[in-house]
Amino acid sequence: MSIPTYLTELVDYVDFNQQSLFISAAAIAFNPTAWNIVARREYRTRFLTRFFGSSRAACYALAVSIFSLGLLRDFLYERALRAQPTHPALENPLVTYAAYALLAAGNILVISSTWQLGITGTFLGDYCGILMDKMVTGFPFNITNAPMYYGSTMSFLGTALLYGKPAGILLTLHVLVVYLVAIQFENPFTAGIYAKREKERAKTAGTKVESKKEL
Repeated sequence: MSIPTYLTELVDYVDFNQQSLFISAAAIAFNPTAWNIVARREYRTRFLTRFFGSSRAACYALAVSIFSLGLLRDFLYERALRAQPTHPALENPLVTYAAYALLAAGNILVISSTWQLGITGTFLGDYCGILMDKMVTGFPFNITNAPMYYGSTMSFLGTALLYGKPAGILLTLHVLVVYLVAIQFENPFTAGIYAKREKERAKTAGTKVESKKEL
């Protein structure tokens, strides 16, 4: 069986008449879009900091919101899969083993990156003015610069294979595209935040040197 034919057959097992499929796709796209918009507004206006009284409280509020939206997204994804046809080729032990391996690896990437960054580093604390002292370069950031996104994508794919649902594979591709787009917006913006901090540090250090010379 050629690859194009096989892919066509997989798509044939996707029921596009199920509304839950599109609700899940919308939730997947909504989450990173929403938190990037909110976080950027916080960075520029500090509206969350003013509302909650401190930058740390604002970050924790973002963390609760992002985590809750993630749980809802996962619920909608699982619900969408349950309404979809199962492909016979995906119902075999090798696929099941691959599914568990993907789930394990994905969760390791997500959990270890959260451990390295902490709550504020994980949940956009830098947009709230809570910057880390230095860049994290240990595992899993020595493997990829976006371990949470790639780990989450692996978990989506693992779940799709575990359920044996081609629709899940399609949604996983959607997840990957959404995250790749998010990375293109997030990484340069975050780098700019830290570049600004370093510029301010250098300026402050230069001012101190000039002050010492005058003394």
